[in-house]
Amino acid sequence: MTSIEAKLKERIKELTCLYEVTSIIVNSDYSQLETSLEAVTFCLKKAWQFEVDTEVLLKTGDYHIETEGYLSEMIFMKSDIRVFNQSSGFIQVGYPKDKYEQSSFLEEEKQLLQNAALAVGNLLERKQVHDSEAAIKRQVERTDRLHILGEITAGIAHEINTPLANILGFTELLKERVTDPDALRDLNKIVDNAIFSSEVVKKLMFFACEMPQQMKVVQVIPLVENVLKLLGPSLLTKSIKLTKSFSDDTIELRADNVQLTQVLFNLIMNAIYFSSKGGGIHIDIHKNEKNIQFRISDEGLGIDPKNDDKVFEPFFTTKPLGEGSGLGLSVVHGIINSHKGTITHSVNNPKGTVFTIDFPKL
Repeated sequence: MTSIEAKLKERIKELTCLYEVTSIIVNSDYSQLETSLEAVTFCLKKAWQFEVDTEVLLKTGDYHIETEGYLSEMIFMKSDIRVFNQSSGFIQVGYPKDKYEQSSFLEEEKQLLQNAALAVGNLLERKQVHDSEAAIKRQVERTDRLHILGEITAGIAHEINTPLANILGFTELLKERVTDPDALRDLNKIVDNAIFSSEVVKKLMFFACEMPQQMKVVQVIPLVENVLKLLGPSLLTKSIKLTKSFSDDTIELRADNVQLTQVLFNLIMNAIYFSSKGGGIHIDIHKNEKNIQFRISDEGLGIDPKNDDKVFEPFFTTKPLGEGSGLGLSVVHGIINSHKGTITHSVNNPKGTVFTIDFPKL
């Protein structure tokens, strides 16, 4: 084979590889990204001049893909994978050190590797855009559902309030006229359940933003300490190790005192409920240039990833029947939104959940 024929064969291999890489990228399934990256890796192996000795490593994000004979001690050619102009990994093509030198690589192979890395970067960019669009769509759909549900809930809460008040009032009247102990016990049960129902209605009204706010400057740290005093018996019962860290003791926030108390009470109570006996809860409050941030972390089982989008939905709960109405976190979410704040949740390492709230500073 002449030198021209050999060069022509190499150019055909490189063009074929580039065509195959482009086809893989174009037809990629975003849910099967690793399969596409594997196909790109093994396609590159076939395109180099000494194909039998060529080994390839592709590394980006959580993906680490290499051909069978890849070793860390090799002669390498490398090209960075860039996603939105930020380095996000690399592709390396190598030969064994004992058989080849750096000069064994062709200039055209360098160009091919750069094009392949560029194509992989474009794929990762498109996946990020796709994931962002899907997340925005889910958020818009969720907001629409919550808006509709809020309107329905407000109407239901108003309708239920009057008969509940009547039940409580007439039951109290009956208690004054009844002397039978068993009947009194039953009437007390009616009162207790009516009060419980009234609390649920109150949560519904919080969720629907029907409760009037009384906004004023609140001293955050004393409020947190009061909530912790209320929850002291629950912390003691489960032997929870509580730790706190505050950037300073004079943090102030413009908020409704009762609603902010409810937010903290719900989140800390949830942390206690899902913590195992002897577990730990950490409360961190600090302020930066723009926000006042609350972080409440526990060491419980954490949130199942399949429930990530449902956490703040009304009536969604993972607690056993009768132990939760599924309104606590949706009420928290509504209160924080009404205060122009945000709430998110994330995984706490090594286990558990972190709820992060950001409120705008005064």
